[in-house]
Amino acid sequence: MLVRDLMTENVVALQPEEDLSIANDLMAENGIRHLPVIDSTGELLGLISHRDLIKVAYTTADFLPLSDLNQLLSRTRVKEVMVREIETVDPDTSLEDAGMLMMENKFGCIPVCDGTHLVGILTESDFVRYVVSTERELNEVPISYRRY
Repeated sequence: MLVRDLMTENVVALQPEEDLSIANDLMAENGIRHLPVIDSTGELLGLISHRDLIKVAYTTADFLPLSDLNQLLSRTRVKEVMVREIETVDPDTSLEDAGMLMMENKFGCIPVCDGTHLVGILTESDFVRYVVSTERELNEVPISYRRY
């Protein structure tokens, strides 16, 4: 299997000038933990994670009320926090190679690019979803035909 077979194609992404409150809202609304940062042409510029938001909140604001924390996030631009140097994979990369890259580097996701253009994202959740669906398929096969 290839990355293109498992990746999420409809990627929720941010622009670098947007603020962290938008990133926080998008993550919450979509149940995701990673947001690629792209320019107006779809070129990948960076990546921001839920962990990055937590770092900003805890290193900048000890015990702030929630309203003050939201103001802090709204004053901080994505470009100030995003990771700029990130590993990417091509849609035709094998799942094994992409998975090993993620495991060896402890990446929660890896952007999928065609050149520098973002075309998808591969996450830990994609791998879990694949394993669960494969297990379900195996369990639907009569036990005498199950492969091990």
